[in-house]
Amino acid sequence: MNKDESEWKLTLSPEQFKVLRQCGTEPPFTGKYVHHKENGVYVCAGCGNELFSSNTKYESGSGWPSFWDQLSDDSVERKIDKSHGMTRIEIVCKKCGGHLGHVFDDGPNPTGLRYCINSLSLDFKKTEEDT
Repeated sequence: MNKDESEWKLTLSPEQFKVLRQCGTEPPFTGKYVHHKENGVYVCAGCGNELFSSNTKYESGSGWPSFWDQLSDDSVERKIDKSHGMTRIEIVCKKCGGHLGHVFDDGPNPTGLRYCINSLSLDFKKTEEDT
């Protein structure tokens, strides 16, 4: 997507802008999707790109929505993040480049991954069955 930052400011809430466009992080256990359990697909709050299925969501105890896999190869992109004196793998939306969170290798089987995602970077599309 080719939006400039002023366009993003018009379409996102100030809190969403801070997370999606400025790599912010919401406080743990405050996001609306931390304990969310409905069936459906979590999409990027910035562009609607489908990111994660509810059937890969799990309670990690981290304070942020956690998933053990992304929905497809078109969902997210990984980038090296060396901020805050550590090296992590940042996850961004593959369609709009919005910051979603980070991925860690301490998740459950079958992938062993924990996609730790900010609720502010997500919207949710409810379905009748898991996808």
